[in-house]
Amino acid sequence: QVQLVESGGGLVQAGGSLRLSCAVSGRTFSWYTMGWFRQAPGKEREFVSAIRWSGSNTDYTDSVKGRFTISRDSAKNMVYLQMNSLKPEDTAVYYCAVKPGIIDSSGRYDYWGQGTQVTVSS
Repeated sequence: QVQLVESGGGLVQAGGSLRLSCAVSGRTFSWYTMGWFRQAPGKEREFVSAIRWSGSNTDYTDSVKGRFTISRDSAKNMVYLQMNSLKPEDTAVYYCAVKPGIIDSSGRYDYWGQGTQVTVSS
């Protein structure tokens, strides 16, 4: 069993930055993949980024490449999403999730956090 708690969301102006955090508790393994997803009102949940718990691989959706950076601190059991140059279209609830195995952008993750709201004003 793995528990995930996100934090760090808020209201920011376009062009600003936020850092989301995901506290991970329970058993974790180097072969786990940690993902960030988001869901905007009236839209389907979409993949944002993912990282292997070992830190060996990362992946990003095209719309955030060059602006967002995913990282993890295995000693602190934390996963982060640094979001720079934020745009109004980044507004969504952001979720942290975990799954065993390779990076997967499909959403087939086993455990999910409760989400944190990110609002970017124009």
